[in-house]
Order: sequence, then C-alpha cells, then structure tokens
Amino acid sequence: MKRFASLMVGGVALACVFGCMAERPGPVDQSVALLSGDKLLAGYRDWRLVSVAHEEGDLDDIRAIVGNDVAIKSFRDGKTTFPDGAVIARLAWRHTPSQENNKVFGRAQSFVAGPPVNGIQFMVKDSKKYSATGGWSFSQFDDGKPVLDAAKIQSCFHCHAPIKDRDLVFTRYAP
Repeated sequence: MKRFASLMVGGVALACVFGCMAERPGPVDQSVALLSGDKLLAGYRDWRLVSVAHEEGDLDDIRAIVGNDVAIKSFRDGKTTFPDGAVIARLAWRHTPSQENNKVFGRAQSFVAGPPVNGIQFMVKDSKKYSATGGWSFSQFDDGKPVLDAAKIQSCFHCHAPIKDRDLVFTRYAP
C-alpha cells in the first residue's frame, strides 16, 4: 500500500511537471504554423501589399502579392535577397469584366476580381531548412486546406528557379 501511494504521488508530480511544460496558448510564430504544412496563416490578409499583377494565358487571373513585415522591409530596402522569416503570399482571382462599371463608362473597359483561383500560395524563407529549393518553402491552400501533392508544390520551385538572381521572387515592390 505504501508503494502504491508513492507511485501515485510520483505520477501526480510527473503530471504537474509535464503540465507546466505543455505549450500554452499565446502568440503563434506564423512561419512555424505555415511550415507545419497544415495551417493557413492567420492574418495574412492584413499584410502589406507588395504589388498587383494581371497574368494572361492559361492563368488569366489578377493577383495581389502581400508580405509579412520581414519581407516588406526587404522589398522597401530594395534588397534582392530575403532574410530567413520572410513570408510572401499570392492571392489570385479570375479576371472578370464588370458590366456595372462598363455601363457607367459607356464601353467595355473595366474588369474586377471575380472568384478566387489557385488557392493561396505562400513562400517562406528558411535558408537552412530549405536549401534544396533555394532557401524557400512553397505551399498552397485550396479552400483553406493544404495542397499535399508534392509534385504540384515542387513545380513552384522549378518555375521560380530561373530567377535565382532575385532570390526566386518574381514580384518587384510597387511603392
């Protein structure tokens, strides 16, 4: 019985130690959340705008490129390389004519963002962890869920590889 009591006290003590060591809710390192591959970055729509673009051809979309504070500082400083912790996101929408605006203008000339396309894509800079892909992790989320198709995600690197002299980043800052 004495032995049982000692085991119980020891078990409770261990539970208290592990309970104190358990992760507490609080600020989340967003790049860690992204790198886990299963969470869409909270607050990315509040990041600063880097630039906008209209892609034609097969993509036929309009897109906004946004960056976290680390990425924005690099863009604003005119850097051609980004430090670890920089995160860049691409949001895209179908290129849709605006009949309402065209009616006001009296001719077909206006387009607006239509339905979202190709999910939300992220690039996260971690030069050590992702040295095989130029120091960047690429990910995509469709309808809030991670795209786990390795070939599709790997194709991001292959597309960005030709612009190695700009640290694999297509977008230039539009002040």
